[in-house]
Amino acid sequence: MAFTVVLDFLPRPVFSPLEKRDLTLFPKFTWEKLASGEYTRGINSWFSDTEPFRDVFLSMSMREKDMLKLSLGDDDITFHAAAVEEEQQGPTDEELEQQERSVGKYENKVTAEEVATIANRGIIIVGKGENTRALMAYGGGPKGGVDYAQSANEYKKMFPDVNVYCMVIPTAVDFYCPAKAKKASNEEQPTINNIYAHLAPDVHAVDAYTMLGKHAAEPIFLRTDHHWAPLGAFYAAQEFARVAKVPFKPLSSYERKVVHGYVGSMYAYSKDMSLKKNPEDFVYYVPKGVQYTTTYTDYKVNRNYEVVGESKPYKGIFFYKYRDGDGGAYCTFMGGDTRITKVQTGNKNRRRVMILKDSFGNALPGYLFYSFEEIHVLDYRYFTKNMVDYVRENKITDILFANNIFNAYSNKICRKYVRFLHQRKGAPAGGEHKAEAAGEGTRQHGSQHAADAKPQSAAEKKTENTAESNTASESPDE
Repeated sequence: MAFTVVLDFLPRPVFSPLEKRDLTLFPKFTWEKLASGEYTRGINSWFSDTEPFRDVFLSMSMREKDMLKLSLGDDDITFHAAAVEEEQQGPTDEELEQQERSVGKYENKVTAEEVATIANRGIIIVGKGENTRALMAYGGGPKGGVDYAQSANEYKKMFPDVNVYCMVIPTAVDFYCPAKAKKASNEEQPTINNIYAHLAPDVHAVDAYTMLGKHAAEPIFLRTDHHWAPLGAFYAAQEFARVAKVPFKPLSSYERKVVHGYVGSMYAYSKDMSLKKNPEDFVYYVPKGVQYTTTYTDYKVNRNYEVVGESKPYKGIFFYKYRDGDGGAYCTFMGGDTRITKVQTGNKNRRRVMILKDSFGNALPGYLFYSFEEIHVLDYRYFTKNMVDYVRENKITDILFANNIFNAYSNKICRKYVRFLHQRKGAPAGGEHKAEAAGEGTRQHGSQHAADAKPQSAAEKKTENTAESNTASESPDE
């Protein structure tokens, strides 16, 4: 009886802090929906998704599963299975051998002593205690990602006088997956090689993979989140600056800041309590001694992640401050994805870079304030303008594709980039694939994992209001 009262009469939540997502809304009534059964199905979904104290019950369930989970030896490796899609078609091995661009294979020296073979796919939990780490199993094949290269090639054809760069951002699995779990994930390096092999000769490959491998013993990837750590983005930005032939400052030129007690997205997706029990520091770096102004154009999106409005440009801060223990700390950079960002620096080198990115790319531009006169940041999910007009109006000199390998593998996402070249200004964006907005590249590994991409909840907006004031070196942002 008491349980019925709880379910039927107590207030129902609209947002889940544990899963970092908005919950199902009560459906709007129409006679058509009632006749088709959609209305009653919507009520069922709302009722099951918004039960009172859902996060409390879900946490209890996680703890129970944690106590009952299968332990696979001393290395404590656990698997959360997921399906893998078919790989894309690509060139033959003979054709690949004729290509000159090649990313070297990474030799795992961090967890090389762990030996086993397990074939399950999904999220892999490795390590113990403060070394606990979640890895996304990669399901893509060595012949995939061709459309990502072709997208960069199309931009070079459209903008022959603009420098075009292609960066494929790997994930942690290629660097930290122990030998005993190798069968749980395909290698990302062959896909990256395939992408770079299909780039036109005048499109520059940016080898973030090799650079990250050199620093794999450092905290370049987050343990509890699907994103890389800001330190990993620093090394990738350094390699991009080298290829682009622009100045780049060492890490000593940045102020180190920390959000303690961070537990990221992989806890919600894996439901593994070992991640929650072992939070990490979210460490990011703010440039010192450089004057810059950040201008935002915000997109308003509906519950289906479709763009329904656009703000006028306004000045804002680039680095947002999050409290210790806040799971949204990756939104430190620009506050999220649903906006166009323009950063004007004090440099006068007439180099203006445009970064076409997913949420992994958010961590890159903060390291380029010393390198470019202007930095433009565009997310593939929310761009409604005509790309040709945007490039010309803003006098863009450099275009960087910076997407994680799951999105680089997605031909649907790559088609969006090409469509930007031809769409009319104000064209609708988003909503084509809900999982793309709530989680990136989900089709290849079977788990949603980009909560920062969804429309902001009231809780997240409250967090944004605590954004840190700019230091003296950041005063133009005020």
